[in-house]
Amino acid sequence: MQTVFKNARRVLEAGLKKKATPYEWGKEVVPGLLAVETIGHTPGHTSYVLSSGSDKVFIQSDVTNHPALFVVNLAGARSSIRMPRKPRTTRRKIYDMLLQKKCGFQGFHYPFPGLGNVVKDGSGYRLVPAQWNPVI
Repeated sequence: MQTVFKNARRVLEAGLKKKATPYEWGKEVVPGLLAVETIGHTPGHTSYVLSSGSDKVFIQSDVTNHPALFVVNLAGARSSIRMPRKPRTTRRKIYDMLLQKKCGFQGFHYPFPGLGNVVKDGSGYRLVPAQWNPVI
């Protein structure tokens, strides 16, 4: 991993830093797009809440990468060797937030449609996939 981080630092310092605009967790990156701390997959992992009027969807990036493994069983396989407990605490924090705010979510690497809602299920959670109604 040291090689990966050294190369990322090299690219950033070589010119990307001058072109990139830093943003903070808990603040809008642009109107309607809120950056959310989801450390666990990687140290600086970020997800987003996309809003339009009263509609919101949580774009969870890699908080979980398959609902059967990580939504139902928060512990699941560790997704971070450097922070072995952080993915679990982040998942619980995020899914509790989604339940409280009644916010839908989109999961990267999820089976079609990849959109849905989280509901409490025992000591974990369960994904309820969104209904697919294509416009033809």
